[in-house]
Parts: sequence; C-alpha cells; structure tokens
Amino acid sequence: MRIAIYGAGSLGTILGAYLARGGVEADLITRNEEHIAALQANGAKVVGKVTFTVPVKALLPTQMEGTYDLIFLLTKQQENPSVAQYLKQYLAPDGMLCTMQNGLPEPQLTEILGKGRVSGCTIGWGATRKGPGVSELTSEPDSLSFNLGMIEDLDQEPLQRIAQVLSTMGTVEIEENFLGARWSKLLINTAFSGVATVVGGTFGDVIDNKGARILVQRVMKECMDAAQALNVTIEPVQGKDIVKLFNYSHPIKKCLSFHLIPFAMKKHRALKPSMLQDIEKGKPCEVGAINGALSEQARRAGVHTPINDKVIDVITRIEKGELHPEIGNLNLFADL
Repeated sequence: MRIAIYGAGSLGTILGAYLARGGVEADLITRNEEHIAALQANGAKVVGKVTFTVPVKALLPTQMEGTYDLIFLLTKQQENPSVAQYLKQYLAPDGMLCTMQNGLPEPQLTEILGKGRVSGCTIGWGATRKGPGVSELTSEPDSLSFNLGMIEDLDQEPLQRIAQVLSTMGTVEIEENFLGARWSKLLINTAFSGVATVVGGTFGDVIDNKGARILVQRVMKECMDAAQALNVTIEPVQGKDIVKLFNYSHPIKKCLSFHLIPFAMKKHRALKPSMLQDIEKGKPCEVGAINGALSEQARRAGVHTPINDKVIDVITRIEKGELHPEIGNLNLFADL
C-alpha cells in the first residue's frame, strides 16, 4: 500500500514517525519548506510524553509523483475544496482519502472525490509542533486511539486496511455509527479547544479555572442537546460514555458532571488546541469548521447555542486583533 500523510504538521509528523518506527512507509507532505528540509535531514523528532527520532520520507506537494492507495488528510478545512481537487490526480482508482480533520468534513470531500473514496478518522490525542522537524505529543501514550468509519453505508473492507495501518501507532475502533463518533470529537473540540483558545491556554488551564470549566460544561450541554434533536447518538470516547457522564437535567447531575471534567480529561491536560496554535502563528484558525459546525447543526434542529456562539464571536475578534487570548476574556460571558 502506497501511503501519504498530506498536511504533515504537528499531528501528521507524529503519525508519520510512529508509522515509520513500526515499519510502515508513508510520505510526509506539507508546503512548509523549512519543516520538510528538517525532516529530510534529521528525521521526525517526537518529544513530550515520549521521545524518539526516526528517519522519514518527506516531500513538498510539488514533489509528489504517481498515485497513492491511501492519503491521510490533515490540512485545515478552509482549504478542502482546493486541496481535494489537487489530490484527485494522486489518488489511485481504488484509493481512499481518510480525513483526520476536525468538524464534519466528509460530505464536502465526498462531493468532490466521489462516493466510496472518502473515510473519516477522529484522533484521540493531541500534538504541538515545536519547530522544524519536531512535534510534541501532548497526550499520554496510552491515549493513542483512532475512531474510523464512513458516513456512507458502503463496503467496509477498505476500513480494515486503514485500521491495520493505524494500529501501528495505537488502538483503532471501526465505528458503525461514525457520525456519532464525529459528534463525540466535535463535543470535545468545541468545548475544550474552543474555551482554551478563548483563554489562551491548555486543556489543563481550562480544567483548573472554575469559570472556564463552567463554559466547557455549557458548550458540551449545547452539543449534546443539538445531537439529541438531530437523532445522533454520540459515541463513547476512549471507553467513556460522555453523554452519561456529562449530560444533565437537574442541579445534582449538573454539579456531578462539573466535578467529573478534570478526571475525564486528565490524560490531555498538556494539550494546546490547534486553533490557538494557528492564532499564535498569525494564521486563520478553524473556528468556523469546529464551533461553527455545531452552531450550524444546532440551528437546523432549532436548538439555541448561546455559549458556543459567544465562543465563536470571541475567537473571531481575537483573530482580528481586537482581543488577545487571555483569561480575562471570561468576563465577556458574564451576561450569559
């Protein structure tokens, strides 16, 4: 199987390093010339919760040749229309693109690449790029998990081949209810990544601040309410039934769910959201594809999401330079 990791930034570099260490060949591809040069010269260096360096094959998009049986996609969703059109020529006739992006990217990619050509994968761990050729694993090694599936009711055999590749790095679950798995990741990203970007910190910083944790709890509730209204069954995350743990309809359960949050996310305290990383680099972030996706779906279901809508507003203002990502932004939610 000829494999590419397209958009090999923080997550893609770690995935490529683990695959290479496990004997699976994959081309790491990104437009970042400095990163590619470092990967070519020194290999992929993983730091943080684990430390190792391994030789990898790294390319610029202009250096791609031939076709691939499997392309893992990790670019930002804003670029999906142009990226998918570009990758069409490099996807084998029976090849599969597996998007590891946040939000709900599969429908748009399927529209461009065709039915049976797109699968999705949610990632249960986080990473931060530390410099050219270096990526930090910010989640514990025992949380290296993947949830794999398709939004179409089609032949599942290609998923078995993808699962075999990903099992080189961690545990893989093939989800019959992949839309539910997508919503599980959407819940985590909108709540924890969204609020952590607002306050300019890690998941641990959000967990340790009472006001920030309240916002996380409220966004999770909005996400669960929207999913319920849309008849989506949210799947467990790494064995945890997040709806059972965090949904509430009375004050006692609400209090309990608030106090459970630090325990549920303790393996990911060091995780710094990609939206915040992008803002710090002066790049547009994916707030529209993540928190925006929740608000859009909720509106379809007639569910109000005032806290999530405010998160979008604050992050948008941060992107424009009107605000800075800092704990003081919690005051902007006081009236809610």
